[in-house]
Amino acid sequence: MKRASTHDAIIIGAGPAGTSAALALARRGWAVAIVEKSAFPRRKVCGEYISASNLALLDRLGIGDAWRGEAGPEIRRVGLFSGNASIEAPMPGARSGPAARNGFGRALGRDILDTLLLDAARSAGVEVFQPCRAVAIERDGDRQAVRIQATSGSPGEEGMTLRASVIVAAHGSWEPGPLPSQLGKQSRSSDLLGFKAHFTGSALPPDLMPLLTFPGGYGGMVLADRGRLSISCCIRRDVLARLRGSLARERGGHVPAAEAVERHIMATCRGARDALADARLDGPWLSAGPIRPGIRAGYEADIFRVGNVAGESHPI
Repeated sequence: MKRASTHDAIIIGAGPAGTSAALALARRGWAVAIVEKSAFPRRKVCGEYISASNLALLDRLGIGDAWRGEAGPEIRRVGLFSGNASIEAPMPGARSGPAARNGFGRALGRDILDTLLLDAARSAGVEVFQPCRAVAIERDGDRQAVRIQATSGSPGEEGMTLRASVIVAAHGSWEPGPLPSQLGKQSRSSDLLGFKAHFTGSALPPDLMPLLTFPGGYGGMVLADRGRLSISCCIRRDVLARLRGSLARERGGHVPAAEAVERHIMATCRGARDALADARLDGPWLSAGPIRPGIRAGYEADIFRVGNVAGESHPI
């Protein structure tokens, strides 16, 4: 991996924000490259539900029909599971615009959604470097140079250099690193840490999407594609530390964070406990964070930001 390559724009990150930006530029005749550190398909910490108001965007991106063919059931009710209580209400459908023909939102795993988007980008002529990590961005005359390395390579391994006039950071906000667009990490007791899992065989009604509340955090669950229940949540760092410490003292050993979170939700939220009583974990729990609410500079240090690195809010 030593060759150099020149493009009009380089996108760092192949999540929905990065691939959407790449598609928009490529369809306007730009030569675009995407640098993505992970091999696809891969799962992400994400609620995975897409509301009806966003279906028109999927059509504009060229994946609307594919999304409809893969996504889970229509969500026609919203709910709240808190302690031993549960309430629900009808979900309003889309009343006008291109989304009205579908009316209700649905959920699709990020392992499938992100692959659909990246395939669409490739079909539009985007050059994809994957799995590769951007390790440096430097000014190179009237362009910028992005040095990349294969994700599986050693730190000292020689990579390759991509050059472009426009650099777009779409790498998310959670992972620190050497790029000027990456955010520094500060640990605070009030930080909200994100967790995510898929289950099969749940008892959750297929048209219901409940919000979950529990001491120290909140979350949600929804039936997504292929019968998978998608549960995502966040919890305060200090609450999680206490939970892990208590379990470790009971067992006399280390307790994984995700296990402590799952046990906490099941013990304190009856609705979640009933939905998952006979369900089976489908793949490992994922974690990320902390969530960084706020809007950041969309352009700084000669780099555009899109997606979570440009700004994010609490899920509710």
